[in-house]
Amino acid sequence: MSEPTLDAIEFARQRMAGVARRSPLERSRWLSGAGREVLLKLECLQITGSFKIRGAAARLTALTPEEKERGVLTVSAGNHGLAIAHAAAELNVDVSIVVPESASRAKVDQIKRYPVTLIERGRNYDEAERAARVMERASGKTFVSPYNDPEVIAGQGAVALEIIEDAPDIDAVVVPVGGGGLIAGVASVIKAIDPRIKVYGVEPLASPTMTMSIEAGEIIAIDEDETIADGLAGNIELGSITFPIVQRLVDGMLLVDENAIREAIAKVAREDHLIIEGSAAAAIAALDDSRVRNGRVAVIVTGRNISFDLFMKACAG
Repeated sequence: MSEPTLDAIEFARQRMAGVARRSPLERSRWLSGAGREVLLKLECLQITGSFKIRGAAARLTALTPEEKERGVLTVSAGNHGLAIAHAAAELNVDVSIVVPESASRAKVDQIKRYPVTLIERGRNYDEAERAARVMERASGKTFVSPYNDPEVIAGQGAVALEIIEDAPDIDAVVVPVGGGGLIAGVASVIKAIDPRIKVYGVEPLASPTMTMSIEAGEIIAIDEDETIADGLAGNIELGSITFPIVQRLVDGMLLVDENAIREAIAKVAREDHLIIEGSAAAAIAALDDSRVRNGRVAVIVTGRNISFDLFMKACAG
């Protein structure tokens, strides 16, 4: 698949306008200085606590009447499921959500507040995703991938339209990467509007799936370690449409370790008085990389849905 067009992304933005918010782009004084200005795109202020509401709303507003009648099935490590639950409630769509046993309890508890069917399958995200695909074939429901879906990618890409509108002279964008839906959408916008701007993805060293796949030239499965950036964990579905887009358009991948992610959670809490989750903090931690130490850099702060206990542990050091 080629990257989504600007028209498709703008259309997605128009459709989801009643569900997703336009998030602020704010200058960070403590991260700026010495030849660099850092702008934080605060997707953590979205209604469900993460950028995922954009892709969820874009996809559900694109359902045909027949797809809506069949109901929706999805799989999630947490944030996508919460976003689908919220969008489905707003749009009156019946939805079943599959989560792994390893899913954040804080995110699962939030999902349970919505009128959805919640199903736990598999020890980790990879097993849950495989189980959901089996359920898709058995149930006939419309499957909505957290990333492997053109409408989801278009919805996530709308965040880059806002960044460019608010700061057209940026030099780089830093994007956390899981399955690649967000960075595929962001890179599609950035490279279509101003190819000069660099797009960098960020992964935890404990789960460098996209990095390793790019190096291999194809999607590969890797053995992963546990990471506080749970939203970035899990392998990429074979044949995912995100991978070739990332291969073509992304300028590089940045890797961060667990200590750096935890320190970023604590620093953002102290300096900006914001609670952010590990996946978002990974992008802050990546600012130590030499490739983003100069110029005007936009960082997508993807979400805030971290359990209070885990947040306190990260802040305690």
